[in-house]
Amino acid sequence: MFRLALLTVFTFISQSNADFFPPQVNISLDVKPEQRWDPLIESFDKEFLRKSAADIINSAVPKWVYYVIQPIAASLEWFLPEPYAGEIYGLSKGFGLSVADGVILNLVYEFTSFCTSIIAQDSKGNIYHGRNLDYNFENILRNLTIDVHFTRSRKVAYTGTTFVGYVGLWTGQKPFKFTISADERDHGYWWENIIAALKNGSPVSWLIRKTLDEAEDFESAMLTLSKTPLIANVYYIVGGTKAKEGVVITRNREGPADIWPLDPLNGEWYRVETNYDHWTTPPPYDDRRTPAIKALNATGQENINLDTLFKVLSVHPTQNNSTVYTTVMSAAAPEKYRTEVRTIT
Repeated sequence: MFRLALLTVFTFISQSNADFFPPQVNISLDVKPEQRWDPLIESFDKEFLRKSAADIINSAVPKWVYYVIQPIAASLEWFLPEPYAGEIYGLSKGFGLSVADGVILNLVYEFTSFCTSIIAQDSKGNIYHGRNLDYNFENILRNLTIDVHFTRSRKVAYTGTTFVGYVGLWTGQKPFKFTISADERDHGYWWENIIAALKNGSPVSWLIRKTLDEAEDFESAMLTLSKTPLIANVYYIVGGTKAKEGVVITRNREGPADIWPLDPLNGEWYRVETNYDHWTTPPPYDDRRTPAIKALNATGQENINLDTLFKVLSVHPTQNNSTVYTTVMSAAAPEKYRTEVRTIT
């Protein structure tokens, strides 16, 4: 069933300009890391994945950088933590990529996104979380977007949205516990972070997976995301299941630069984060924040829900030609997790 659904959608999205739901796949955490992505590998077009990976690497990695870091990446699997090293190894072998290219591809995804995340509380104290994920390779990534249900003992441990061949998550939900999204905080060239990776900093997206897997509640998730050393600066947006459980964490590599929680008692019932520090003004050529704020104010706290939040995230230029997908989610209602792959506006 999954094979048919995945390949059918792949054919459809190559021919359609309509928004659509991405394929879904179950990945068992009870299976060895090298083998756990086999259901996806067996179902997806391997030639398309190889071509897509080559196009992304060639576009994002200068030739001289590629030749410098390729031998490092080839041995990097020995320095990367499990389960991610094993998963990258298994995906690379399964799709016919070199391990070096598999590692480089995963690292490229860490530093090339431009996003919008919103956390909001309605007048009854319900928490809603939404995000647009924008990438430079939008036309490729729309064909690679998948929703993944990570299971343990046949139960969903957490859910996330990612790309075929990528083991990290920029968007995820732990049922009845919390939700997380991450937005890039651009500082420096991405390849500088290869050195940081060797110094035991965590990739941004891997920390999301680790937190979804291990943290038991909103507070512990917030603590992990705030204090764990990273290989890049980032914004983490976290939502819980109770009133006031919403926060934007502005991260440096070493720790938090700022913690910006919801403050509904003072009328601050939402937070909007794009790719700029919230205490600064976004540049006019990339102001996705202001349209989102105007749309939220027009919606009103009494009317905010997952459907109206999706509409807010669909306002131009908050949604734009680089938007790959939109996800809305609420940890208190995990069955309503919803991702739509977006098309040109």
